[in-house]
Amino acid sequence: MSTPSLIVHQARYDLRVFARDPRARGFTLALPVLLLVIFGSIFKSAKPFTEDGYTISPDAYYVPRMIVLGLAGAALSNLLITLVSKRETGALKRRRATPVSPVVLISGDVVSAEVSALTIAIVLSLIGWVAFSVHPGGAGLLALLLAVVVGAAALSAIAYALSPFVKSVDGAGPLTVLVMFAVNAISGIYVPENLFPHWLREVAQVLPIRPLAVAAQAAVDPATNRGHTFAWADLGIVVIWGVVAGVFAVRRFTWLPSQQ
Repeated sequence: MSTPSLIVHQARYDLRVFARDPRARGFTLALPVLLLVIFGSIFKSAKPFTEDGYTISPDAYYVPRMIVLGLAGAALSNLLITLVSKRETGALKRRRATPVSPVVLISGDVVSAEVSALTIAIVLSLIGWVAFSVHPGGAGLLALLLAVVVGAAALSAIAYALSPFVKSVDGAGPLTVLVMFAVNAISGIYVPENLFPHWLREVAQVLPIRPLAVAAQAAVDPATNRGHTFAWADLGIVVIWGVVAGVFAVRRFTWLPSQQ
């Protein structure tokens, strides 16, 4: 089989594993859908949010941010937990001992994360379109697609870069959930950003989640990005995170259990 065929085969296998894992499905799909319905219902009749001189409806605020939440769950949280679990149980070591190239194994993870992220984005966009009247135009849908693809790739690289620091299967889940909750919170995923002090928003801006959320927000409502549908500067921050994490992962990622 050619390398692309092997990557597709590996990605299909990883997607089947994901589909059969209730924990993974809950983190990546059920939670964003549930939160979108809850927040959308709570703020349905609320006044528009005021952000840096512009106003945005609660529906248009939460739809892209729940997409980013699901994206981060698929490409970062779930992948990180899966990598640690496979490494500590010896599955990565056995895979590495096969003739299959590491490029195929890693690419399979990235492709499966991309497919999961796109699926989540489609589902949440449809809910936003039908239930909350969030109707981005053609350019907006293209910008949202770009944000999802770039974000999933960058967050997958971050998952590989962080995996050497998580030594225990038991600690991987709680630690990942705790850290991601904090990062998502200060990035304006759960509550409007205008409730945060300016310095905290500046801290969140150098992390990957808030720039990704800003890019997704601009795709839905360009007025939040000075009328521009594509938030290139924010996507650039996400790309830098992905490149730096990828370089670090090449140097530090290990296929062996931490005890060896």
